Amino acid sequence: MIVDLNLQGKSVIVIGGGNEAQKRINSLINEKCNVTVISNKVTSQISKLAKSKKIQLKKQNIQDTKFISKFKPDIIITTTNDKKLNQKIINAGKKKRIITYSSDNPEESDFSNPAIIDFEKMIQIAIFTGGRSPAMSKKLKKKSEELFKKIITKEDIGQIKVQKIARDTAKEKIPTPAERKACLRSIMADNEIDQLIKDGQMKKAETRAITIVRNWK
Repeated sequence: MIVDLNLQGKSVIVIGGGNEAQKRINSLINEKCNVTVISNKVTSQISKLAKSKKIQLKKQNIQDTKFISKFKPDIIITTTNDKKLNQKIINAGKKKRIITYSSDNPEESDFSNPAIIDFEKMIQIAIFTGGRSPAMSKKLKKKSEELFKKIITKEDIGQIKVQKIARDTAKEKIPTPAERKACLRSIMADNEIDQLIKDGQMKKAETRAITIVRNWK
């Protein structure tokens, strides 16, 4: 089952500071979670993220699982080259009911990392092989990306932005879920909004959507 976790405000510990850790950190940066990297050596990019205070960095060599009791994380991601240590971390995390992932052992991890096709942080398409072959996930992502770029347009992304604003307003103005859905569908079908989005007039499109919500009966 593929799920999109809401990580806002959650504490995520990343063990290791190499390229694998960097990939995981890059996927976490925009999730509004608190990322702490623990490693005695890190890549230049991880160092820059720490200096800009986008993540926290604890420079130390991890040899056991004592850090779990100290930091009390919600999620642990371990990316070290030490398979035995990674396994210890997985086992300790599971005992404490912490969501745990090891880059060298997705089969025993609590989740897997799909290859993501991303469109302006608005649309994400996951290519997932259930942890059986991350390499094939990446290969299929490359094959699929060009196709999706032809299917998903800037107008689609614009409509998502309009829908977000309209939905927030609808929650305040329209009492029932059924009526809110009907209102939002009418906004998607509105020709004037479509044309405003195509013309790049997003503010006017958003204003019209809000007007439709406020006048909804």
